[in-house]
Amino acid sequence: MKLRLVKFYDEEQDRELAFLTNAFHLTAPEIANLYKNRWQIELFFKWLKQHLKIMKLWGNTENAVRIQISSAIIAYCLVATVQHDFQLKRSTYEVLQILSISLMDKTPLVDLFERTDFNNVKELDCPHFPGLFD
Repeated sequence: MKLRLVKFYDEEQDRELAFLTNAFHLTAPEIANLYKNRWQIELFFKWLKQHLKIMKLWGNTENAVRIQISSAIIAYCLVATVQHDFQLKRSTYEVLQILSISLMDKTPLVDLFERTDFNNVKELDCPHFPGLFD
């Protein structure tokens, strides 16, 4: 397989980038732009894993992936809205954990987040429902 080494100077970052490609029909700026776009996709999936806690895709089809990502983004936006509206000092992850633990509980959100008797979300317990082995 023939490969071509393409060098491109990025003025924004003040650095030279080198790419190996087999796309001989594209110019150096086009190749650099393709890699930049591909890198944005990588960063997006890294963000998904870190913030939306998507560790595994449940389906193989485009529709399944779209549904899972859309659902995770909606959940993240709802949690961020709660975090903003209640001016919570907890991390988004912690707010998500508190909400998921108390999902079936009828405690108002204001009361749920005003509780200060726990330091760790693992200490939260939903007293209205028995555990799996109770």
